[in-house]
Amino acid sequence: MKKNTRRLAVVAGAAAAAFGLTVAPASAVPSTVWTVTPTGPYTAKNSGNIVLTATIPMTCTTSGASGTMASTTGNPATVATIAAINFGTATSPCTSVLGNVTTVAVTPWTVVAQDYDAATGVTKGHIGNVKANVTAGACKFTVTGKASGTYTNSTGVLAVNSVSGDLAVSSNPAPVNCGSVVTTATKPLFKGNYVIKASNGAVPKIVGSNP
Repeated sequence: MKKNTRRLAVVAGAAAAAFGLTVAPASAVPSTVWTVTPTGPYTAKNSGNIVLTATIPMTCTTSGASGTMASTTGNPATVATIAAINFGTATSPCTSVLGNVTTVAVTPWTVVAQDYDAATGVTKGHIGNVKANVTAGACKFTVTGKASGTYTNSTGVLAVNSVSGDLAVSSNPAPVNCGSVVTTATKPLFKGNYVIKASNGAVPKIVGSNP
C-alpha cells in the first residue's frame, strides 16, 4: 500500500509540474502599457462622409464627437471614452433613400486599443459599447455592438471601418415600420474618418509597449 501511495504521489507531482510548465508562459505575458499624450479632453470632426449602412446607405456629411483620453494598461484596453457623438445637424441632416436620417447615440462609447505598430504609429482596435437609435423616414431601429477601426498618430485620424458582424440590429426594441429593408438579421456597417484634436489643439499620440 505504501508503494502505491508513493507512486501516486510521484505521478501527481509530475503532473502538477507539467501543468505548471504549460500554464506559466501564458500567465507571464505582460499587459500592454498604453501611453496617451496628451491625456484629457478631446474633440473629433469628420473628414469626408460618415456612412451607416443597414441594407441601404445612410450618409452624413457632418459628424462630431467629444470625450476624454487616458493612458492605461491592458490588452485590450480603453484609451478613450466617447461622451457625446452626433450624426448630422438640423441644417445638414444625414440622408437616405427612405428620407432624412436621425441618429441618437446612447453614450458613453469607448475607444479600445488592441495592437500597436511602432513602425507606422498605427493602433488597431475598435469603437466599443456602441448603441444608437436610428430613424430613416418612418423606419426606426436600434444598432448595437462595436466598430473596428485604427488610429494613426501622424495624422490624428480615427478611421472607423466596421466589418460584417461587428454591429447588429437590436430585437429589443425591434425595428418598426422597416419591412424587410431592416430586420434583426441585418448586419449594419459603420464607416468614416474622424480627425482627433486634444483640448490644446495638439494631435494626440497613442503608443503601446510591453514592459
